Amino acid sequence: MTQDPYQVTPEQLSPQQERQWGMIAHIVPLGAMVLSAGTLGFVGSIIIFVLYKDKGPFVRAHAANSVNVQIMTAIVLLLSIPLMFVLIGFLTFAIALVVAFVLHVIGAMKANGGEWWNPPLTPRFVR
Repeated sequence: MTQDPYQVTPEQLSPQQERQWGMIAHIVPLGAMVLSAGTLGFVGSIIIFVLYKDKGPFVRAHAANSVNVQIMTAIVLLLSIPLMFVLIGFLTFAIALVVAFVLHVIGAMKANGGEWWNPPLTPRFVR
């Protein structure tokens, strides 16, 4: 039986590399959120998830958590836009960004410490 020469198996990361990329999965969207007023964090999360989801279970879990935080943040930000007409939307918009910021900081610290973690207030859209 011959092996398909086009079938490539993803290379697994070492535990240290998984912790590092798990942390980066939270830091990249955090930086993108700060630089873009909350709009580009989603892109950073998706890129890390797509590139590293098959490299190990720890990095996959943290990258998925990062995407889930960004999805929840996007939902709240979109809901905040019409609420801005009654002024409460400005508050919910700011709160959503602060909560996402805090969740990404905690996630980065947990990943760096090698801890498995699921962010609170965040449904698991991506696993």
